[in-house]
Amino acid sequence: MSMEKKTPRPSEEEGVVLTPEQIRRRRARNIAIASVLGFLALLFYVVTIVKLGPNVLNRPL
Repeated sequence: MSMEKKTPRPSEEEGVVLTPEQIRRRRARNIAIASVLGFLALLFYVVTIVKLGPNVLNRPL
């Protein structure tokens, strides 16, 4: 067993404080990234359905 000295966690006051402008830009960036990710997921779904074709529903049970 090692006897390491644990450093106390810094309080929130010592961390980085963002300005309201930085918070607004971060939120806008997060929304843009989420939109692009959602669009790509939808695009992959549509491309998959198109590649399967209309005969995917006409298969024997």
